[in-house]
Amino acid sequence: MKAAVLEALEQLVVQEVPTPEIDDDSALLKVESVAVCGSDLRIYHHGNPRVKPPAIIGHETAGTIVKAGKNVVRVKEGDRVAVGADVPCGQCSWCRNGAGNNCAINYAIGYQIPGSFAEYMKLPRLVLEEGPVTRFGPSLSFDVATLAEPLACAINGLELVGMSLGKSIAILGMGPIGCMMIDLARIMGAIQVICVQRSRKRMEIAKTYGADAYICSDEEDVVARCREETGGEGPDVVITSCGSVEAHEQAIEMVAHRGYVNLFGGLGKNVRPMSVLSNVIHYKECFVTGSHGCVPRHHELAVKLLERGLVRVEPLITHRFSLDRIHDAFQTMESKQGMKVVVHPHG
Repeated sequence: MKAAVLEALEQLVVQEVPTPEIDDDSALLKVESVAVCGSDLRIYHHGNPRVKPPAIIGHETAGTIVKAGKNVVRVKEGDRVAVGADVPCGQCSWCRNGAGNNCAINYAIGYQIPGSFAEYMKLPRLVLEEGPVTRFGPSLSFDVATLAEPLACAINGLELVGMSLGKSIAILGMGPIGCMMIDLARIMGAIQVICVQRSRKRMEIAKTYGADAYICSDEEDVVARCREETGGEGPDVVITSCGSVEAHEQAIEMVAHRGYVNLFGGLGKNVRPMSVLSNVIHYKECFVTGSHGCVPRHHELAVKLLERGLVRVEPLITHRFSLDRIHDAFQTMESKQGMKVVVHPHG
């Protein structure tokens, strides 16, 4: 089969490799679509302790089961499935109690487990028993199904801040996750959604999602404007869906008393330390949390939301490439020319 193999940092080579062989407890997935994630770019440039080259990365996946071992009951040949990233080990206390994304081993597709920038991918026993493998019907396209994985992460993020009926929310960063969160916040009960974005191009896509206010961070005082939009109180919930230390600081400054901040977007290793006056948190009695990845139940819920059209992701898919053009796909994603970039291994 053809696969994009990460042979070393910044050395991603499309080449012929053996098609994975399955045993009685595994299944073979024909990868129809795989979306490029920001973490794929970080692995490509900087590596990751869990990725040992030569490796096949990629984890936002959808495809068709073409072979299943005799002991496999979760999927069968012909099933259309979406596959997420985080795979609980199933043994530690975190995994046994439904918080496998906090597992110390932190198994993931495209990390310790070979990923989906390939024509075929093996779903081993651990993935089938514990991981995010979700069947979906013909009404959902493979391209859209790949985005169940980032949507699942967004669900985890909004759960952790107690998003509920009647709350206001500010979303800082209108990339794919930020746009998904507009729809997601609405169905979770938000009565006011405020969007903050620097790039005008991404802002135009975000405007199609119909939030209540759009703020360009390069042109306005973000904190002052978010307070103004909320009657001087500040938003009940603030999500930083971008990798900006300034956004993290603004989130804590603007959030309402007794409000919640989720530092959703991770920061690069070379950014300056976050500067926050702890007294701001102290006197506001606000809650500051982070979120990382998701668990299989989030992935199952994400697929249901996509099948019912409750969260729109099709507008976010701006580019599609064949596997042979994976370098173009990475460049398009990295330059922020596109929102979500999808690779078709058989295209």
